[in-house]
Parts: sequence; structure tokens; C-alpha cells
Amino acid sequence: MQIAIVGAGIGGLAVATLLRRIGHDTTVFDQFDAPAPVGSGLVIQPVGQDVLHALGVLPDALAKGAPMSRMLGHEATSGRKVLDVHYIRRTDHVPGLAIHRATLFDLLLKAANNAGVALMPSHRVQAAQNGTLTFEGGRTRKGFDLIIDASGASSVLSPLTSRALPYGAIWGTVPWPDTTALPKNELRQTYLRASNMVGVMPAGQLPGQSKQCATIFWSLPADSGPQWRAEGVAKWHAQVADLWPDAMPFFEQITATDQMTMARYSHGTLRHVWQDRLVFIGDAAHRASPQLGQGANMALLDAWALARALAHCDNDLSQALPRYAKARRWHKRIYQSLSAAFTPQYQSDSRFLPFLRDRILFPASQIPPIPRIMTTLVRGHLAPPIRGLPEQGD
Repeated sequence: MQIAIVGAGIGGLAVATLLRRIGHDTTVFDQFDAPAPVGSGLVIQPVGQDVLHALGVLPDALAKGAPMSRMLGHEATSGRKVLDVHYIRRTDHVPGLAIHRATLFDLLLKAANNAGVALMPSHRVQAAQNGTLTFEGGRTRKGFDLIIDASGASSVLSPLTSRALPYGAIWGTVPWPDTTALPKNELRQTYLRASNMVGVMPAGQLPGQSKQCATIFWSLPADSGPQWRAEGVAKWHAQVADLWPDAMPFFEQITATDQMTMARYSHGTLRHVWQDRLVFIGDAAHRASPQLGQGANMALLDAWALARALAHCDNDLSQALPRYAKARRWHKRIYQSLSAAFTPQYQSDSRFLPFLRDRILFPASQIPPIPRIMTTLVRGHLAPPIRGLPEQGD
């Protein structure tokens, strides 16, 4: 088939490569002059690492990323633990993979190029209908058997109406400082109620570099980015030092506000992820906060499920697209629901929810078998990620 993919992000490059390898002609259209990543560090959970393995990039990703064995959070004033989730609870468990988005993007772009995927930059898509793409300026490309919208939360094709979340975060990347205060294999966070959250996460190596780096983040109300920039970094550094002195070797490397990027979040799930010759994956199909660290993994799983559905149904779209939707339905619903439930406990103006989190939910989460369930949750295996679709060759 002739297949168009809109968006050269993680999901778009992954699905283009997987489909090209099973014989389809895949063309990726991206609005930027050259394909490039947007964002900072992320976590590829074990469920997402399975997709990287299928793409053939997992060994390089493991070499460039950083293993993450634990998520640990503390309350700022008391120092009390209020989040503690381990990735490894059995000998056959693997850690999470903390990796910078730019590094993962480079690996996926190389895989796409090696597979023979056609990349078309400077193509801003405006519409898709009956196998035809319309671009800014009125240009069109016709004759596609399938169009895949992988253009993310800013998609102009997706009918998804999402709910804006009240809190976002500023993100940045810094070299890992010469400090032993924080381990290089854990995501660490400190909270003051739910209105303040500061975090440090390993992010492996940037492309072309050998030094380990870290992603740092600071929670903010979604509309307060301009105010934060106007106040400057000195006031911000004082706030970080007051909440979490051990994190200052990371944050003091930020000397100008333009070193940090504001991210805003929304929540929503597209009820029908396919139409006639048009299908949605990743944030074009579902959006949530990054609290459970599943965003990039969801896009990778969508890509893998769609490729497997097409192969399993002999490229019959009338069968393959419903099978794709069904294969991802329950995993997506469960994680979307849990993300919606957890996020206000860590990013909101509520005073009751942090009390509930710290005094009731966290102590309860340490009682067996809940720690094992939490491990399964963050690893992405709380439900079958791709239900009812065998891998190619099975």
C-alpha cells in the first residue's frame, strides 16, 4: 500500500519503519524544515522497550540512555516519603530506560532512513480526505491507501477535544553535576502539597556527547509561564533551594529563563481512532499528563499494534483498523483513567488530595501486594498492551 504518515515524531517514525519493513511504501510528512525532536528527557518503560526491540534500536538506546530502577518522591517540609516505586522486583525484570528525546529521535530517524522511508519536510498538513492530503498553500498529494495521523497534540486532523489541565511544567536539560546527593538511576521528586513539584531525572547522553545529562522540571500553573520568566532565575533558584537543597547543583546550571521550556498538558481520548483511510496514533488519539511516564510508550505501542493489525489482516483496512482499535482499547483506557486519577494528587491547588496522598494512600501503597501492583503499573503491564494480535511470524 501507499501510506502517508503525518508527523515525524516518535510514533510517526516508528510506524513508518515498521510498515516499510513489511513491504509498504511509507512517506512521512512533517511541518519542520528538517525533522527534529521537541522536548526533553523521557522514560521508555519495559513495555515500550519491547517496541524498540522490534525496531532494532534497543541496544543503541540502552547504550545511550540510563537505566532507571526507582521513582522516589519526598514531601518538602517533613522529608517524608510519599512515592516509592521500584522497577525491579523479580530477577527477570528490567529497569526503565531514561533517555533524552533527541537521542531516541536520532535512533528512530536512522532506522527509518535505513528502512527506506521517504521523509518530506516543510509540508504542513491542513486536511486529509479520501486518501488525499492537503498542505498549507493549497498543495495536495493524492492516491494514498492509508493516512496515519501521528502529529501529536497539535494535530489539525484529529477530532479529539481534550480538557486542558490546570498545571504544566517547565523542563530543561543540564549536564549531570559532580554530586553524590542524587543517584544516577532514580527519578527523584520533592513536593510541597500539590502546588509545588520539583524533579530530577537521568536522561543518558545527548547525541554526539558522552557525558551523562539530567532532565529537570518544575511544576507551574499552565498560564503562569510568562510570570515565571518575568521574575527571573534568581527568585526561582531561591524557591528550589528552599524546597530541595540537594537539587541545587542541577538547577543552578540554569542561568537564563530561555534554557527552560514550558509544557502544557491536556487529557482526552478519541472515541473512534479510525475513519475511512485515516487512522490516529499517539497524542492525536489520546492525551494525558506525564505523571505515569507513559506518553512516548503509548505512541510506540500504537505504532506496533497498527503494523501488526495490517499484517495479521493481510492489509484489509476494513478488518485491520478495527482490530488495531480493539487491540489497544483496554490498555489505553486503563492508563488514561489512572493518569486522570493520579495527576491531581501531584499537580493541583487541592489541599485535601496531598493530605490523602501522604497520610493514607502512600502508607497503604507499601502494604503487599500493592508494591508489586505499582511496579506492574509503571512498567506498563497492568493490562495487555496489544490484545489479540500476534507478532509477525508468530
